[in-house]
Amino acid sequence: MSNPASGLPVGRSLFYLIVAGVAWGTAGAAASLIFEVSDLGPLALSFWRCLGGLVLLLAALALRPRRAPAAPAEPRRRRLLRILGTGVGLTVFQSAYFAAVEATGLAVGTVVTLGAGPVLIAVGARLTMGERLGRGGLAAVVGALAGLAVLVLGGGDATVRPAGIALALLSAAGYAAITLLTRWLGRDGGAGDSLATSAWAFGIGAVGLLPMAAAEGLVPHTAQAGQVAVLLVYVAAVPTALAYALYFAGAAVVRAATVSVIMLLEPVSAAVIAVVVFREQLTATTVVGTLLLLAAVAGPAFAEARSAAHARRRAAVPA
Repeated sequence: MSNPASGLPVGRSLFYLIVAGVAWGTAGAAASLIFEVSDLGPLALSFWRCLGGLVLLLAALALRPRRAPAAPAEPRRRRLLRILGTGVGLTVFQSAYFAAVEATGLAVGTVVTLGAGPVLIAVGARLTMGERLGRGGLAAVVGALAGLAVLVLGGGDATVRPAGIALALLSAAGYAAITLLTRWLGRDGGAGDSLATSAWAFGIGAVGLLPMAAAEGLVPHTAQAGQVAVLLVYVAAVPTALAYALYFAGAAVVRAATVSVIMLLEPVSAAVIAVVVFREQLTATTVVGTLLLLAAVAGPAFAEARSAAHARRRAAVPA
């Protein structure tokens, strides 16, 4: 079963989302390495991430073979809504998350942002698009929240501050808005071009982050400039340009609640990197939290694929 606008099969869309979630999880590790060897701040890093992703996607769009459009051009008003909504949502999502981490710590900021995201998306999808969560979807969301809490909060002390919680909820709202808008436009033939959507989003994000990043300091001071440059290129290329292009392509096809749960692969990926690359101790909480998250992700992904296969078989049966 394919999305009528993009022609992208559901199975491939799920794969795109899985790759995007895993790639997002590597951004934290790269950022940690950058912070260790330079004085670059989180908002400046986010600015360079958006700017680098924009440059790479513009190059990809310029080099991509031109093909005849498979569908009518998207109306100008809808295209403007997509561009502004995605760009503003991305800016709010990233900047509010970094501010939440600064205000209340990495553990609490992460668990509130990523934990509130699926809940806001599930409620929003029900109210705006009539997507039912169902018992299986509800169980997946609850399991994902439990796994996230165990994985992030189970291994250390956490400080909860109201201002940080409010910023984390604002970040989750930005992420939910991006997901819901992408899915809503993709339902009725408005999927658009995922590369162009990502490029516009990064452009708006870079402009929005520039004043805060400039106040923080745009140019890093470091004795290992080469390492910092390589890491910045990686952050711009893999967890940004590649991951967001795949995310926008997949999110236009897959149910919004399923998208939100699958993207919780990000903390799983980060936990695996912490153990394998940074040699952090493998604790029982890490194992339990990872297994809970993987189980929660697998459930809606298999259900989405099975539903698509069933619809495809029904469409193949002659009336």
